[in-house]
Amino acid sequence: MRHSTRIAVGPVQFRIGSDWRAPIDALDRLYASYPKDVARPADATVRLFASRPWRRWLRPSVHIGGDFIVPDALPLPLSMGLLAAEMGMNLQVALGWRRHMLLHASAVARDGRAVILSGESGSGKSTLAALLGEGAWRLMGDEFTLIEPASGDALGFPRAVSLKNAAIAEMAARVDPARLGPLLAGTPKGDIRHLIPRADAIAAMHEPARPALILFPRFGGAAAIEPMAPGEVFVRLTEASTNYVALGEAGFAALTRLVRETPAFGISYPDSAAGMALVEQLWAEAAR
Repeated sequence: MRHSTRIAVGPVQFRIGSDWRAPIDALDRLYASYPKDVARPADATVRLFASRPWRRWLRPSVHIGGDFIVPDALPLPLSMGLLAAEMGMNLQVALGWRRHMLLHASAVARDGRAVILSGESGSGKSTLAALLGEGAWRLMGDEFTLIEPASGDALGFPRAVSLKNAAIAEMAARVDPARLGPLLAGTPKGDIRHLIPRADAIAAMHEPARPALILFPRFGGAAAIEPMAPGEVFVRLTEASTNYVALGEAGFAALTRLVRETPAFGISYPDSAAGMALVEQLWAEAAR
């Protein structure tokens, strides 16, 4: 590729190449404080390319490729090249990673223990994790939580947090503007702006944490806590895992252990303050 960079997020070493300079420059700004080991072989490769040579300049259109691809994925305009790169990074991990069980979930940690937040897009898990990560918690990630099959520990994947729509203003009021990426307006998922995790979260991204709580947040409605049965939690997490089937027996054993050993709750909350309070309440109860 004409332009390229390398980024390490948790255990994953990415190599990202692009036909255009702009997406690489945007990535380098967003991930400037992340480790870069150019001598280490890449675990995942992302390619941002034009379908035809002339599309590099005339109405430039960014296609996402790499080790694994989704053939019918629609291209994005060059103005959303950073979003294309982030989507490509997530796609390569989702489709190709086999060293750990992947959960499409956010996670935060404190005192060596982790809270895993799983839910569909729009449930509020990423915003809730990002807000907790600005306080007494370490942000472990907002896109994936990695579970080590042998130990059952959770591992961090603290990529830049993808803030959407109303969450952008809420976080912008709380953090240094230097930690926010450019505003990407009118994407297929609405307005997006990336948040760079705190320096301590990046520095500690290789530190494992023992799962202590599994939460299924739901933004909207009155504040409520609902205990969840292990069977329901197991089914939900198999649906949230992108490689559970591929891992076979190891995936089954890892997920069974996680569900058996970790209490789980559904939480509803009307606003961020209520959501954070519920997490703190359940955390205090789990520590008793």
